[in-house]
Amino acid sequence: MNRRFSLPWVLLLGSLLVAPVASAGPKEDVAAATAKWAVTLGEDNPDAILPLYAKDAVLWGTLSPTVRSDPAALRDYFVRAFAALPGLKVTFGAQLIRIYGNTAVNTGYYTFSFVKDGETKTLPARYSFTFVKKGGTWLVVDHHSSAMPPPLK
Repeated sequence: MNRRFSLPWVLLLGSLLVAPVASAGPKEDVAAATAKWAVTLGEDNPDAILPLYAKDAVLWGTLSPTVRSDPAALRDYFVRAFAALPGLKVTFGAQLIRIYGNTAVNTGYYTFSFVKDGETKTLPARYSFTFVKKGGTWLVVDHHSSAMPPPLK
């Protein structure tokens, strides 16, 4: 059977084949993964935030004197953090995102806010997240956070 395509159909199909596909780049994807972490942190639910971390992730949290290096230890950190800082939220400042293939590093500062004794308090901190892309998803494999030191005099 001989089929003939009309010129408009040929042009339409041709334009679809060469049209650029709109998609976010890796930096935008890492920024989105970071934003998802922030929203999930605000849920006060350790079981909601843990899936954002790889199984072998390491966390040196703002409130921890020890490094956490397995899922149970990470969960314990978030259970304690949510208890110590009720209504915990985070706002990100400047982010420096670098991509190295399937690995990315996001470094910057953020400010935690929480309610203590009926009053909203803030805790400025600096962070480094290292992400690894697994199955199309950016997961945290290393997270370091520390309170912002006072400026040098």
